[in-house]
Amino acid sequence: MTVRGKPQQKNDKRITRYQSKATDCSQCPLREQCLAEKATTRQISRWEHEAVAERHQQRMQPYPNRMKQRGAMVEHPFGVLKHRAGMHQFLMRGLEKCRGEFSLMVVTYNFTRVLNILGVDALRDYCVRRSENSGKTVKYA
Repeated sequence: MTVRGKPQQKNDKRITRYQSKATDCSQCPLREQCLAEKATTRQISRWEHEAVAERHQQRMQPYPNRMKQRGAMVEHPFGVLKHRAGMHQFLMRGLEKCRGEFSLMVVTYNFTRVLNILGVDALRDYCVRRSENSGKTVKYA
């Protein structure tokens, strides 16, 4: 099949149309299965990232509950991060800058979790103990 026309924007997706040649369809043994009686060619519309979605679907097929598990474990903190930042998209451009921006959000999220779990007093006591041992070599876990 060959590309027919320019890609079109539909629902914020870039769709490319493909069309077969009439000679190919007339000689095809499966013609009755994919064409109507009076049709001479076949047209297919395809999203530009559909191959990526299909690969993802194939990877997830052996693990039907994996996406539900992800939703339960990962989506909540990510949603909290986005809500706190009041963001719908990243403020920076470029992958490296977006990674930095997201890393800062993750650090603040983790720090808030530590404060909520341990409490401010326990964290303060820990910091005091660390400063008293500053002359000693400290190994991180």
